[in-house]
Amino acid sequence: TNCQFKRTACLIFKLNFIFIWLGLRSRHSGFPEHSVPLVCLSMTSAVFVMSGSNCEAEPWLTAIQVSRISSGNVRAHASGLCLLALHDPETFFFSSRINESMYHALIYATVLEMQAMMTFQHEDICNAGRTMKNAQEVCQRFRRKSSSLASKSADESLSEVELHAEVCFAECQLQRAALTFLQDESMVSFIKGGMKVRNSYLIYKWGLKCISGPCHVHLEGGISFGVGAFNLTLSLFPPRILRVLEFAGFSGDKDYGLSLLRDGATGLNLRSMLCVLLLLCYHTFLTFVLGTGEGDVAEAERLLKPFRLRYPEGAIFLFFAGRIEEIKGNIDEAVACFENGCRAQQTWKQFHHMCYWELMWCFTYKRVWRVAYFYADLLSKESRWSKAMYVYMKAAYLSMLPADEARPFGEDEVQLFRIVPTLKQKIAGKSPPTEKFAIRKARRYKAPQPIKLPVPVLEMMYMWNGFSMISKEERLTDGMLHTVMEAERTLLESPENEYTMDDRCLLHMLKGLCFKNKGLFQAAEECFNRVCSSEKKIRFDHYLVPNCLVELSLLYIDQGRREEAIKTLHKANRCLMLRGCCL
Repeated sequence: TNCQFKRTACLIFKLNFIFIWLGLRSRHSGFPEHSVPLVCLSMTSAVFVMSGSNCEAEPWLTAIQVSRISSGNVRAHASGLCLLALHDPETFFFSSRINESMYHALIYATVLEMQAMMTFQHEDICNAGRTMKNAQEVCQRFRRKSSSLASKSADESLSEVELHAEVCFAECQLQRAALTFLQDESMVSFIKGGMKVRNSYLIYKWGLKCISGPCHVHLEGGISFGVGAFNLTLSLFPPRILRVLEFAGFSGDKDYGLSLLRDGATGLNLRSMLCVLLLLCYHTFLTFVLGTGEGDVAEAERLLKPFRLRYPEGAIFLFFAGRIEEIKGNIDEAVACFENGCRAQQTWKQFHHMCYWELMWCFTYKRVWRVAYFYADLLSKESRWSKAMYVYMKAAYLSMLPADEARPFGEDEVQLFRIVPTLKQKIAGKSPPTEKFAIRKARRYKAPQPIKLPVPVLEMMYMWNGFSMISKEERLTDGMLHTVMEAERTLLESPENEYTMDDRCLLHMLKGLCFKNKGLFQAAEECFNRVCSSEKKIRFDHYLVPNCLVELSLLYIDQGRREEAIKTLHKANRCLMLRGCCL
């Protein structure tokens, strides 16, 4: 039957296409030395899997018939298509039918959106937006003609084409929303983007109720990914914002989202690898950047292990392997993975930037300031993602060097700090919090005779939850503690100024974090309490007190002092609301 054919085709082509989709290369498997965008090739496999012997009669399917492709030439054929997408999207195979096939249109638009996300060029973003809008219009032609989702009841029988059209339409809406946020900073565009997100979510939510059965395994995978991603992402929002979103019809249940993503990751469906990637991102990135580092590293290793064994030189797999080693405190192993990831492919330089960012932090944890500066310098010259952050980190690393030591390339940290505010950018009308923090700290260097920041690298490292990253390796914590103690001695020997109390409190907080990592809970508690007791003396860095209260509450949780932890968190929240600063 057609359903059985599709399941069989999926089994054959998943193994051949999914790893090219991930953008890997492996000498052992004979794959070409190129990296390929993630999402577009999930759609590529979808096109092949859904192809049947009657594909010419159904314009929504690809012109290539799966039955005509032998298992021996699948890899070469797929590789050729992928390389066309990389080197010349305008002549890419799927561009030939973007006005008649929804999957061709969606794949082609996704390739261009990946390019826009990587380059951050305005022209690329606009081009991707136009192409994605066209893809949405193509998908719309295949949808059931009805006034609203409400009329598409669970009992209504939609054809398979119409079901695929709904899922593809939802993906188009979501990707268009992302481009809207990047393209325009106005409130009108923000509202338009929000409406697209809501429409996409409603389709996924409807699909969760209506799509089931063995013939819909690929659609179920798409729905699991969509609803799971929404729930997981929204669960990371602050509670007050989440309550508003839930009132608007969204849901942000983290456990439910993770459950759906795990179902999607373990099933044999076209979007299973997207589920795997999102789970890896959650456990190795989001929990550290937006949380307290509570990700399940063991699960991340389990998800990654089969791909690392089969494709040991896959660029994406090397990147996540490096991130896992970094979290475990194995910095040398992490450095090797990131460096190998850079060598594994040369097509997408922006993938190198991801590795450079992690390498910068790896050498920060090792306190090799010059090498960390080198990677920050590369990022400032090649990447457009956050120029202000990269230049700030360059200046911060230079300021950690001895005053009498020659600076690389003859650069001066004071001048670098002074240009940081001019590099401010906005995404969806807002500047990234860490970028705003860097700009605020750099303002100290506006003065003709600026007062030096004591340990700007360690302060920014704290903002990126770096002290949680080094907690598994005592040697790294000892090194950071030594740096903080040296800065404290220098501060004591310097004449007092308007920043002295702020700098002392910062060093107390950083010392407390080091003591906490070493298991010296009493010493850590004393450091945090010392900062809190100095609240009225702090003039500029008002974020220190609420952050120290949060660190205190986490310390109490580690000690089983739950009631004290809750009281301290409430106090931190009140302090946060009063000061208007950010944790």
